[in-house]
Amino acid sequence: MCAGLVAAATSLTGCSSGEDPDAGTNGVGKLSAAKIQGKAGRAAEAASAVRLSGTVVSKNHTYTLDMRLKGEGGTGSVTSKGQTFQLLRIGEELYLKAGSEFWTHDSGKTDGKPGQADETAAAKLDGKYVKVPEGDPAYQQLSGFTDKDKLLDGMLTLHGELAKGDRGTTGRLRSIKITGDEGAGGTLSVSLEGKPYPLRLERGGHAGTLKLTDWNKDFPLQEPGTDEMVDYGKQLPTS
Repeated sequence: MCAGLVAAATSLTGCSSGEDPDAGTNGVGKLSAAKIQGKAGRAAEAASAVRLSGTVVSKNHTYTLDMRLKGEGGTGSVTSKGQTFQLLRIGEELYLKAGSEFWTHDSGKTDGKPGQADETAAAKLDGKYVKVPEGDPAYQQLSGFTDKDKLLDGMLTLHGELAKGDRGTTGRLRSIKITGDEGAGGTLSVSLEGKPYPLRLERGGHAGTLKLTDWNKDFPLQEPGTDEMVDYGKQLPTS
């Protein structure tokens, strides 16, 4: 009987001392997956700034991004098809900076090689900020990489039936995962510390993985000097 009482007491003690997985967190881990996604989305929308880095696969093209974004614009780098270029947007003004090889790539020559005129023009653009006209077809696509709200709205939505996944850590922060269609519709890690910011996104259909860091950390946006910039007027040179 004594042994039975000791075993029972030990069992009860073990139950009462079990750690609460939400102790010391912001509490979103107790919510449903849909509510966690909603809170993460609202936290992201309200944040003044964020850094977005990783890969995005769209229309069979892979883009590697490292962008810092805020309400009035953004700055950073994009790599696609082996070519890296810098983007800077301040309000409606969008600038692109790349090396000369970017401007001679796919220049339209049948032998795949740029002509002398192409190389001469490209050399003048090497390392310069080229102002992208709003009417140029490239403007909408390129400016999209610098638009915090549009970029996050399109990327943070999980597809299919939502479910809560495992708790763990993302970087140095405790986090919880939510999934769409058991991961086929994407997996989002949300912070359990401080505000429930999105921390890592695995896009559905193997469409890339992104890290979201530096929430609310401001950064400067400065217009290029006249000696750093080329303005082509209404249309970019053909690249």
